[in-house]
Amino acid sequence: MRSDLIYAALGPVQNRYTLCQLASKATRKFHRPNTRIQETMNEVLARFGRVEGADHLMSRPARSEKFAEAHRKAA
Repeated sequence: MRSDLIYAALGPVQNRYTLCQLASKATRKFHRPNTRIQETMNEVLARFGRVEGADHLMSRPARSEKFAEAHRKAA
């Protein structure tokens, strides 16, 4: 189920807003014509959930928050 994929992806990212932003960008990049967008989104969330070595994201939440803030300003 997609909720299981989302909870697994929240491990390395921890910020739901950032997860949504990253997932939408990755879905647009990985999407192939003639395939369902839902399947592409599920694949992206599964990849986020399998990320290893993402401990540096958890130990520096201020850095990821600054990145998200700079990203919002740029958008």
